[in-house]
Amino acid sequence: MRDSLADSYYAATANRQRTPQPLRGETACDVVIIGGGFTGVAAALACAEKGFSVVLLEAETIGFGASGRNGGQLIPGLRWSMREMEAEFGAARAKAIFDVAWGARDRVWSRVARHKIDCDLTSGHLEAAYKPAHLDDMAAEAELLDTRFGYKTAILDRAGLAEHIRADGYHGGLYDPQGGHFHPLNYVRGLAVAAEEAGAQIFENSRVTEVIDQGAVTVRTAHGTVRAAHAILATDAWMEEIDPGLARFTIPIMNYNVATAPLPNADDLLPSNAAVADSRFVLNYFRLSADKRLLFGGGEKYVQTPPADIAGFVRRHIVEVFPQLASTPIDYQWGGAVSVSMNRLPILGRRGNVFHAFGFSGHGALVTTLAGELIAEALAGTASRFDVMASLPKRPFPGGKWMRQPLATLGLLWYALKDRL
Repeated sequence: MRDSLADSYYAATANRQRTPQPLRGETACDVVIIGGGFTGVAAALACAEKGFSVVLLEAETIGFGASGRNGGQLIPGLRWSMREMEAEFGAARAKAIFDVAWGARDRVWSRVARHKIDCDLTSGHLEAAYKPAHLDDMAAEAELLDTRFGYKTAILDRAGLAEHIRADGYHGGLYDPQGGHFHPLNYVRGLAVAAEEAGAQIFENSRVTEVIDQGAVTVRTAHGTVRAAHAILATDAWMEEIDPGLARFTIPIMNYNVATAPLPNADDLLPSNAAVADSRFVLNYFRLSADKRLLFGGGEKYVQTPPADIAGFVRRHIVEVFPQLASTPIDYQWGGAVSVSMNRLPILGRRGNVFHAFGFSGHGALVTTLAGELIAEALAGTASRFDVMASLPKRPFPGGKWMRQPLATLGLLWYALKDRL
């Protein structure tokens, strides 16, 4: 699962290469954070801004996991629609969830502007309807978002869809101008620079071997120890290594992405430069890079061994959408793990002096920054917004340590089959 990030388009076009510094010896702080992705780095920055002394420990390098290799799609909200939220929780609680979760968008845009992070941030996201019934659901959701929450989106028919994507396989879509896309590795590294400037200490190549919560928290690596008042677990797909009890609530799924060679006709394919994700359970998601490559993710694997030919695996999905790209060269191919919760909602919480945030289920490029900042708010004494997210329902996957993944895989394969029927 710890495959190299080096083959990715993002690594090849990163703004700066960090010089990793591992933890050595003993140190003490107010907050120790485990995990150097969006959640952990955002928490480090927000905690440091609030005056806490902060140490962040990353087993590999900043952005090594899903945060540095995802599709770069910025999709406001959560995996549940607001119609589902209202049906499940009632209008008042759904409104509280909306106010917190949909606020993640402005937090990311604000961080990029405030810290001058060069990450190709671009507005506009389209959800493309794979089936006619999906478009009906989108129309109902758009109406609810507008009338109940004042959130403006646009429902597109086939003709309107052509303003954003020139492809024949979709029946329409929902366009959200508040969504967008970015270069995720540059974003997380930019956040890390801001966190260090705010006073946080970041140690990479520092895999945590033990976390002990006994009034104060002790975190050990192979070559050092951190003692802190509080800890934050932000390891997402690698929670099993840190806290097997929490890991029961998620399973890792492998996603694969490619970047084509620069396309001379890129603007003909995606004329508005919006990011696109379709409405299938196992979705295709794609966008243009700043240098006019098609960045495309398609399909997923439930085993941790990558395909022998990632480019070939993903190309099949590209050709379904853009058959004219069947022979277009693919310059970069990479993959990585994302943790998926039972109900596809993120898992935030606290046990004793240890906070956690994980299980973003492939919908975390915005909500992860929010999660890190909400934990910082809670540590500073204002937990109301953290509590809204921590109250989202969660339950472990059945099957225990050895059967959890196989049983979950069977369920996911069923939903993938429904896409094809």
